[in-house]
Amino acid sequence: MLRSFPLVLFFSALIGLAVSGHAQVRIATFDVDATPPVGSELAYDPVHKHDEISLRCRGIAILGAGKPIVLCAVDWIGVANASQDVFRDALAEAAGTSRERVAVHALHQHDAPRCDFSSEALVHELGITGHDLFDSFFQRQVIRRAATALKTALPSAQAVTHYGWGVDDVQEVVSNRRILGPDGKVRVMRFTTERNPLVRAEPVGVVDPEISLISFWNENTPVAVLSYFATHPQSYYRTGVPSPDFPGIARFLRGQGQPKALHVHFNGAGGNIGAGKYNDGNTENRVLLAKRLADGMTQAWTSTEKFPLASSDIAWNSKPVSLPLAKHLTEENLLAKIETKSADGYEAITQLAYLRRAKSGHLIDIACLSIGDARVLHLPGELFVEYQLAAKAMRPDLQVAMAAYGDYGTAYIGTEISYTEGGYETSERATNVGPGSEAVLMKTMERLLNANAD
Repeated sequence: MLRSFPLVLFFSALIGLAVSGHAQVRIATFDVDATPPVGSELAYDPVHKHDEISLRCRGIAILGAGKPIVLCAVDWIGVANASQDVFRDALAEAAGTSRERVAVHALHQHDAPRCDFSSEALVHELGITGHDLFDSFFQRQVIRRAATALKTALPSAQAVTHYGWGVDDVQEVVSNRRILGPDGKVRVMRFTTERNPLVRAEPVGVVDPEISLISFWNENTPVAVLSYFATHPQSYYRTGVPSPDFPGIARFLRGQGQPKALHVHFNGAGGNIGAGKYNDGNTENRVLLAKRLADGMTQAWTSTEKFPLASSDIAWNSKPVSLPLAKHLTEENLLAKIETKSADGYEAITQLAYLRRAKSGHLIDIACLSIGDARVLHLPGELFVEYQLAAKAMRPDLQVAMAAYGDYGTAYIGTEISYTEGGYETSERATNVGPGSEAVLMKTMERLLNANAD
């Protein structure tokens, strides 16, 4: 009896740690190639060759704070509708958790594949030909490989003792795409490549130049770095060559600077912002923009402050929501566009897939990761930057970041007023949700940001 007493104390201590919320936090990382093969489809063109830098699908699993939390970012233009379900379910099964605790986000590069199993199913159902953009054999392979890589990584998950938070402004990368006139309407669009010097000379407009870094540490060794920056990530595209574009190059550079940590980059609310003011179409600008973003990442890394991390410091809250459908989405009109094979037939397929999914009662998960005083909101679609700025203003006492481009089925999500301003993003071809989305999302963000308030 006396000999077993120290063993009893040992197990009691372990139980006490778990109950008190001081169980060991661990991080598992995964990273797989997400580059489509030659001959398959990118968002707009077939792949005709490969470049020097591959597309990646990478992420982390946070262990030790209840069921595992999985965060994944992939170098694709979007992961929409049923693809989100399949992707999240695969990662959830691999990690031994639930779909609600998994977030999958695209970085929205344009020389990259689409992933929309609902549109693929619709093409097959209607017997549509000539829309190979929805063939998803390769995407399903990547999902399986990512799930396998995650499951394989779990036994070697690294202990984490601290988390870090760092921010800095990225210089001369982002500008607003929507330039308003005196009447409050969009006067001109400044897209990601702007060749007109007069349009480039317009003011920067509403942007969020801040890049945020959350890092996980085992004492003084970095394990993983998550970065968040809002922009359309195009320098140039339609090359037929898969490319992670300038955010992927910046991520690669930072990975070379801190090779012990996996660097996972997320695109924030960049729906109405891009590099147009600083990008006249010269291909040299890709490297220039990448260097500027990498410089911001480096400065945010340098300014990082570390904090002790216990399982009680980590929480995950999610809220399923229904966003109001755009009024222009009707089954009859969309089927007519598809049947006549009009120029906007592609958009009609994606819109009909989203319409049917929404009418079936499907809800979109909005989630918030809490790590100490840091909060990361996980949201769908191509959000306007105003959502990100509003989230930061809701809790100025916290360190708030945002990952957008989750469920891509919504397409663009403007602010309420933007639907009266004109412009591409709120046109019938570009958005699947209505102006009432702002009220739903703002209320949900505020609720999630305050979920773990002391």
